[in-house]
Amino acid sequence: MGASSRDQTRRTGSGSATPQQQGPYRSPKDPPFPTGIVAPIPSPLFCPPKLLDARPVGRLKGRSIRPVGLPKKNGRKKESRAGKEAGLSSIVSRGAGAGVRESLEAPGSREKILDVAEALFARRGFAGVGLREVALAVGLGKSSLFHHFRSKVQLYLEVLGRVLGRIDERLRPALAAGGGPAERLMRSLDVLVDALAEHPTTARLLLRGLFEDDAFPADLGPEGDTVERRLASLICGIEALLREGIERGAFRRVSIPHMMQTLIGATVYHFASGEFGEGLIGGSLFSAEEVRRRKEELRAVLDHGLTA
Repeated sequence: MGASSRDQTRRTGSGSATPQQQGPYRSPKDPPFPTGIVAPIPSPLFCPPKLLDARPVGRLKGRSIRPVGLPKKNGRKKESRAGKEAGLSSIVSRGAGAGVRESLEAPGSREKILDVAEALFARRGFAGVGLREVALAVGLGKSSLFHHFRSKVQLYLEVLGRVLGRIDERLRPALAAGGGPAERLMRSLDVLVDALAEHPTTARLLLRGLFEDDAFPADLGPEGDTVERRLASLICGIEALLREGIERGAFRRVSIPHMMQTLIGATVYHFASGEFGEGLIGGSLFSAEEVRRRKEELRAVLDHGLTA
């Protein structure tokens, strides 16, 4: 039996599969579909069947997530001290730290600390930022910073949680609103693009903090679990919509994990790509015109690559 026949047999339980029965591309490591069933596959990393039980996502998926900036085994080129100082000055002068030098008890001071920390973590990652640096940018002593955040881990997780919360408060209503799967998906991607475009640090922070390997944040205890579960909830909301569209015949029978990779790349990576991305498109990633064009390109991808 040839490789093609074996692949068909794995999907249907027999050697007589027809083109209509064939499901999405599957890796040889994927388990076979149950006999006689062809179904779109959800991502096993973020949306396992018991996602909503008490176990943390990082342990459910058997691996965890590493913030960019932690040393890799093969080494990582560190940013020079001069580069760090220039970056800090830039953050303060742009306004992330400017005007923040207020009394510790001033209303909104916690949010201003989070603003500064978000800009710094987005620039250099978890390992590249110290609490003293955050305190300096805010205009507080390090001991005063501890009044709000007892550790860098707590500060980092709260920054990530706030970023995901901004996305969640827009994305969840868009997913739940009326309309067919294609309309709801495009509406959801529109609001995701808007959320990323309005906060230029968001995409870089997500790319640094959530989409690389190692023990973070799932291994940091309950606080880390909460952040990672919030991310998983957002991803699973999109996956559920893709699955619904396939089951209703609105979308082609695509590999859901691969389509998720495409959508994440076209949104999160796009806005995190910095000077490289701006060089490709010939303009600012965050200008109103380029944001509009990004939405148009996403719609074209869906119309020609997903819609049945």
